Amino acid sequence: MQDTTGSFERLRPRLMAIGYRMLASVHEAEDLVQDAWLRWHEDEGRMQQGVANAEAWLVTMTTRMAIDRLRAAKVRREAYPGFWLPEPLAESGPETPEQTRELADDISVAFLVLLDRLSPESRAAFLLREVFDADYAQVAEAIGKSEAAARQVVSRAKAQLREAGPAPAVQPKLQYQVLRGFADALSRGDFHGLQALLAEQSELLSDGGGIVPSFGQALLGSRRIAQLYFAAFRNYGERMRVELVRFNGQWALLRWIDGRIESAQAFETDGQHILRIHVQRNPHKLARLSSGI
Repeated sequence: MQDTTGSFERLRPRLMAIGYRMLASVHEAEDLVQDAWLRWHEDEGRMQQGVANAEAWLVTMTTRMAIDRLRAAKVRREAYPGFWLPEPLAESGPETPEQTRELADDISVAFLVLLDRLSPESRAAFLLREVFDADYAQVAEAIGKSEAAARQVVSRAKAQLREAGPAPAVQPKLQYQVLRGFADALSRGDFHGLQALLAEQSELLSDGGGIVPSFGQALLGSRRIAQLYFAAFRNYGERMRVELVRFNGQWALLRWIDGRIESAQAFETDGQHILRIHVQRNPHKLARLSSGI
């Protein structure tokens, strides 16, 4: 029992990583890993075989359960009010620039939103192969297909994501500079400064979860988006505070109203202008950021 517990705990971060990238929700990923823990200890046949293949067994089981959960989640999201956006993931930054770049690619809000274009099975196959470097034999085992079929699933998933258009590769320093300028303009109520940092065809999407107001469709254009932020400055004044933080591997903004987090805002930029903003306003999805987790 001690060996099996130790094996699971060593693999827990990897299982959480799979769960979050599949479900884009911290609490759902935690529930998934807890279920994997229970199955790990309840499978008597596996226990008799020992833990030599612990990683393969747990990754496969976790992925299969994640596929099932994502199928159910997609059905629920059909009735979701407005846009559904990922739950922000706050974590300490990696140590090297290379790790920073890799982490930003793997869990950025833009990447997670893009992954929603894929079916649950395709998403799992793509992530296992392209993010977690699993061989095709393990991908095939996880999605219940032949190795040849698994290769086709991964290939089609990559093609689907390419069709959506690759996000521009931007150095974190440049992204920070753009967001720093945007935050400063917002704090001053500088309408023209805000608009100048927004691409002409920029867009804003927001998730209120039906709990707080949000737009049911994308807000388009630099002028309209700048007007939205300027209106917030006019309405709240000193009651509003913005803070540059890192979540989901990239620089982002937290906006506070009356001392409470009102939104977590993720940005896509080209290094000079803001192309897209994902605004998470659903209080349930902001709870961990509010508590400092």
